[in-house]
Amino acid sequence: MTVSALTAEASVIGVQMMDRLIEAAGLGREPAEDMADLAELIRTLLAVDQRRDTCVRLGGNLFDVVITASGIQAHAAVARMDELQRGCGPVIEDPDSGWLYWLVPPGTSTLWAPHTHGVCVGGPHTITLPPLNRSAPPGPYWLRPSASDRLVPPSRLREALAQLRPEPPPHTALTQQLTSAT
Repeated sequence: MTVSALTAEASVIGVQMMDRLIEAAGLGREPAEDMADLAELIRTLLAVDQRRDTCVRLGGNLFDVVITASGIQAHAAVARMDELQRGCGPVIEDPDSGWLYWLVPPGTSTLWAPHTHGVCVGGPHTITLPPLNRSAPPGPYWLRPSASDRLVPPSRLREALAQLRPEPPPHTALTQQLTSAT
């Protein structure tokens, strides 16, 4: 056999093997059920990175949010979390509402016991993330930027909130806001 004949035969065998592998894959070739969620997540993260405000659904695989008052005590809690974490996890400040939004691990809202100085919210609610480069007002901004390697640990946050007691508690205002949104 010539070299070109061997190459052609190898090519045919390679195509046949690939066809058999694809056939054997069966339903595995279909897109995963959660691909739509993954695509939405990627679009969201790209939008935030491209300097646009972006609405994100809480819960799922991303994060939940603990909402506290802003102000001197809350900023002291951020400083405490900076010390404990060697840089606090992501926190958004909204000067218009007077709240801080602490991004905590997903599922925290189902475990968060009532707390006098913070409310934890998860799905099906949403949050609007400011662009990653917004680090000052006007509007909501990243008081502590989002880092891909960490979220705020809820147990340490609970302790800091209990000790530093940011006022006023967001419970009433948040309940009114969530009720009027439905």
